[in-house]
Amino acid sequence: MKLVSWNVNGLRACAGKGFAEAFKELDADFFCLQETKMQEGQLDLSFEGYTSYWNYAEKKGYSGTAIYTRHQPLNVTYGIGIDEHDHEGRVITLEMPDFYLVTAYVPNSQDGLRRLDYRMRWEEAMRAYLLHLDETKPVILCGDLNVAHEEIDLKNPKTNRRNAGFTDEEREKFSILLSSGFTDTFRHLYPEQETYSWWSYRFRAREKNAGWRIDYFVISNRLTPRMLDARIHTEIMGSDHCPVELELE
Repeated sequence: MKLVSWNVNGLRACAGKGFAEAFKELDADFFCLQETKMQEGQLDLSFEGYTSYWNYAEKKGYSGTAIYTRHQPLNVTYGIGIDEHDHEGRVITLEMPDFYLVTAYVPNSQDGLRRLDYRMRWEEAMRAYLLHLDETKPVILCGDLNVAHEEIDLKNPKTNRRNAGFTDEEREKFSILLSSGFTDTFRHLYPEQETYSWWSYRFRAREKNAGWRIDYFVISNRLTPRMLDARIHTEIMGSDHCPVELELE
């Protein structure tokens, strides 16, 4: 079973930069998107054999998530059931027979960390949501989690220490999530590998590979024996992020 996650940074724009070709090439059972920046009816993008589910932000041209799946879910939910967090289209959950698949676009703490307090509330609520799901069946969480967990996960850790995505607070919340019974799949399989999934559009960052690894597949620990591989597709363009992949037995 192959799962792919990609922050497309505007699906309408990405659709003009080879999205359909990348989608078909990756040939996933589940293909999760973040930052679609769309409202319903703005783009008709369907693929044979797939059903799609969409969570749109109330604010136009902002946030948004989607999942394309080859497999019929038992149930689909949008958001995490808390009003404060459910207006920006950030979470979709598919209940499958033997796991939950959750795609998430985690809020950015923003310049000057002006949204860091909100981000901390989000992290607590999201962890509680995942733990509640995990009581029933194992969880696969994927998406743009907007945090580089360790220094190995970004090119310039020293100069980014208090920037959004690499604050002590955000990194600690990710550590707490992992210690609650979850595994960062790529880092588990490749503990020393320096591979990034996002590069700023400024300063030719991608050309210089001055990036961050902020896109993840995080799974319940009891799924780790099923891991076959985790990949970061740095060769695929079309967004300031690249797709990440998880393959399970």
